[in-house]
Amino acid sequence: MTGGTAGAGAPGGRPGAAGRAPGLSARDEAVLAVERRSWPGPGPKERAIREQLGISPTRYYQLLNALLDDPRAVAHDPVTVNRLRRIREARRARR
Repeated sequence: MTGGTAGAGAPGGRPGAAGRAPGLSARDEAVLAVERRSWPGPGPKERAIREQLGISPTRYYQLLNALLDDPRAVAHDPVTVNRLRRIREARRARR
């Protein structure tokens, strides 16, 4: 009988469906939070990646791609992960 996770806030101000997913790091949650947002173009998004996450856009996309195959990411943010999986599959099909 453990207490709730009411005090755990996620980056972006929006916890996942079940709060913080077991084993999903704060950085992984932050990557999903950046991807969840709507961006007017690549410039502001790349700037946010560098400022908020402290990593290069290339590293960000490497992490994001790995998260798309992680069941913990799906449990944390199924809408975003499934949307990105569909986009990835469509791109692969065009090749």
